[in-house]
Amino acid sequence: MSKRPVIGLTLDAEEPGGYSKLPWYALRKNYFTALAEAGALPIALPHDPDLAADYLDRLDGLLVTGGAFDVDPALYGGGPAHSTVKLKYGRTAFELAATREALRRDMPVLGICGGQQLLAVAFGGTLIQHIPDSVEGALQHEQPNPRTEPGHEVSVAPGTLLSRVVGGRGRIAVNSAHHQAVDRPGEGAVVNAVAPDGVVEGVEHPGYRFALGVQWHPEYAVDEADPLIFRAFVSACRR
Repeated sequence: MSKRPVIGLTLDAEEPGGYSKLPWYALRKNYFTALAEAGALPIALPHDPDLAADYLDRLDGLLVTGGAFDVDPALYGGGPAHSTVKLKYGRTAFELAATREALRRDMPVLGICGGQQLLAVAFGGTLIQHIPDSVEGALQHEQPNPRTEPGHEVSVAPGTLLSRVVGGRGRIAVNSAHHQAVDRPGEGAVVNAVAPDGVVEGVEHPGYRFALGVQWHPEYAVDEADPLIFRAFVSACRR
């Protein structure tokens, strides 16, 4: 077996309470498991924007994870924050610094859920701040059933990196845990998947070696296509 590529995962940050009386980092184990099963060596990245470049010097790829928070609308000209918007300034500052530097180096980047939204912002794109207020007849993108089950399907755009990654499948069953979505993907970026209500479910940028974002959580593997996303990402990180 060839050497495992080292892939950094961005952590979530929590305030005191629950696990610790002091601020703490957290991330679900299945992110790490999915990468390890795909052949990578996953490591966690604390939030320090000044160290982003130093981390990347030691990495072969970057995975920007999701979380129950939002990208600051000020970062994409989104106007006043919607009442539902929850910010984590330190986390976003680090993720944006790391993502922009990874793209500058043409290092493979995979964005998941909120990480896909942040990737779109790094591309120069914009977000919908609250789907129910912006999309008429929208699905329940905060699905009521468990995340280990699908919430809806997405249509995959033919000819995209995502389409190649999932073996040309036109539709994928996905889980859904978000109230925001990509509005415009950014200059040169393309939408690679949409929900039945038209909400953007994935973005990518063909100007980079591997810059892919999906709105769902493939680490749960609710569809047989999900592990293929991690395998393709890890393969790109080997080059």
